[in-house]
Amino acid sequence: MAVFTEVPADEAADLMRRLGLGELTALRGIEGGIENTNYFATTDRGDYVLTLFERLTPTQLPYYLGLMKHLADRGMPVPEPAARSGDGGPLFDAGAPASACPLLHTVAGKPAAVVRKLEGRSELAPTADHCSALGDLLAQLHLAGRDYALEQPNLRGLPWWNDTVPVVLPHVDAAQAALLRSELAYQNHIAASSAYAALPRGPVHADLFRDNAMFAHDGRGGTLPRMTGVFDFYFAGTDTWLFDLAVCLNDWAIDLPTGRADAARTEALLEAYQARRPLNAAERELLPAMLRAGALRFWVSRLWDFHLPREASMLKPHDPTHFERVLRERLRAPQVLALHAEATAEAQDA
Repeated sequence: MAVFTEVPADEAADLMRRLGLGELTALRGIEGGIENTNYFATTDRGDYVLTLFERLTPTQLPYYLGLMKHLADRGMPVPEPAARSGDGGPLFDAGAPASACPLLHTVAGKPAAVVRKLEGRSELAPTADHCSALGDLLAQLHLAGRDYALEQPNLRGLPWWNDTVPVVLPHVDAAQAALLRSELAYQNHIAASSAYAALPRGPVHADLFRDNAMFAHDGRGGTLPRMTGVFDFYFAGTDTWLFDLAVCLNDWAIDLPTGRADAARTEALLEAYQARRPLNAAERELLPAMLRAGALRFWVSRLWDFHLPREASMLKPHDPTHFERVLRERLRAPQVLALHAEATAEAQDA
């Protein structure tokens, strides 16, 4: 969410007006993130987020925007993209040109989208209750996306790891290079297995970290924190649901200073997820491997962003060593999560 492209206020105002979202009263760049340019856009009708896409192409974007619309239409708490007023263009037609998608706009020469800003705030120190709420919603998102019409591979999946690891190797020490090579070989081996082929799959968020979810502590959710939504679907793709679950466990249920799994938060997230969608036998078998895959994916991407950064206003690359620690911990204690998943499944079968 750094600012790579400066947006003139009059151009933003014109877009908000054309979308029927009111008159622009304030436009402010959002700090954080490293992929897209984001602004808070306030009008006399509400608060919105304007996103300019710096890497994703107009051909790729209908998948992401259509997925958000699909989930919103099914009652999921995700930001619904604003469509051009009166535009009857297709949302989900894979054969249509990107320009026909009414959810996709152009600002400062870049493809862009506008969504309503979610209420609440991110919980950067989640408790077991927050993890339970997240696990429940993640399962709902997976089930709600089963009938989504478009398919697009996870662009930061295994092929990207294979291409990017050689690029970052010159920037790490010998021990780190050895770990990157060995883990990449292991993940290629797993991906070729019959157990991996049996994993359920569909649209996944693939980046649902604690700063991409919002909570409102207003009592309306009873004794548990109320999730008001999840956002930033621009790493989404068609992948295994287990990988998506592993990405969440590697952030929500991790002790940040050490990279170690927190047992209470892990159990809460897994139990809530499986109450909606129990893991099958192949998923329980491969959960440790997918936890390693999730750690490798973000270690590689953070190494790439840290050592090969793009110029941008307010750009702050994340520390890549955090996910190195997470990966080493997943290697050190591989059975902890599998046992949690097995115990939860047995309890549900009883």
